[in-house]
Amino acid sequence: MKRVWMLPKTDYLPFAEIDDRRDVALVTSTPAWDAVKELLRLNVVWRYDVTEADESAWLAANQTLRGDVVYAVGGGLAVDAAKYLAAKQGLPLICLPTVLSVDAFLTWASGVRENGCVTYIETKPPERLIIDFAVLAAAPLTVRAAGICDVLSIATGLWDWRFAHERGKNPAHMPYIPYVDTIAQGILQGSLDCAEAAGQGDKEGLKQLLDCLALEVQLCNQIGHSRPEEGSEHYFAYSVENVMGKGLPHGDLVGPGIVLMAALQGQAIAPLKKALLECAIPLTNIPPDVITATLKDLAAYSTRHNLPYGIAHEITDAHLTQLPSLA
Repeated sequence: MKRVWMLPKTDYLPFAEIDDRRDVALVTSTPAWDAVKELLRLNVVWRYDVTEADESAWLAANQTLRGDVVYAVGGGLAVDAAKYLAAKQGLPLICLPTVLSVDAFLTWASGVRENGCVTYIETKPPERLIIDFAVLAAAPLTVRAAGICDVLSIATGLWDWRFAHERGKNPAHMPYIPYVDTIAQGILQGSLDCAEAAGQGDKEGLKQLLDCLALEVQLCNQIGHSRPEEGSEHYFAYSVENVMGKGLPHGDLVGPGIVLMAALQGQAIAPLKKALLECAIPLTNIPPDVITATLKDLAAYSTRHNLPYGIAHEITDAHLTQLPSLA
């Protein structure tokens, strides 16, 4: 590891109070922009509505981009594209989340879909993150606090990390570190504690969820990888997206993955499922036959894409008789 990335500077500020006279290259989605455009006084000279996590599409957008600063307005897809474009252009990036749906607005990488899996490419973290809690509270219920999935996944990610250590399967640059495990468990507990309030749009609940996301990201930054929070639950999400298509939000895919993988790992699923439901994460949008087919292939899929070792690599038909109800 040659670099430790840092979190963006974060300001708690109503969007209506943003005062920026520079020419803005706006990266957004139509629903997100429509939700907040009346609050913002930005000199938008270029706009890109992101529809897919595809590097070739982002490269095409990069050819026409103009402006002095890049603004990302929306959720994870918008900010991942904006990080990519800002890095390519050497421009500062300001992120205005309209939902706490993922941890992407805190990270230095952008996720792209490639050959049926998600690949993370180095881009850059935003220089500035502006949080308007009134905007976050007004977000649609099922995505308002869906970022909790990127913290609850600590439960299954940590288990996989320990499991791989016991099997001698962790690569040299991802050694199991007990004290990091302990720290991550504290962050996980913080997310369980705030789930109900965050899901209801309570300001303090949303603030605690944001803090948990920031602590999770910086912990991974410090050790140079994401094993403490990304494991078989994400592999399930990456795989099942190939069947479900691009329409489902991140939480709709990872949330069921957390419950399913925790059950296969022999963990108690009740606290995790409770927190997911408190944040209104839909757990039944993936048809049962698609879940079964995805799990049947998950060991081969995880091996094929060289994903870090976890329970996903050892799923057999016998495991399929142990699946919990997601309803």
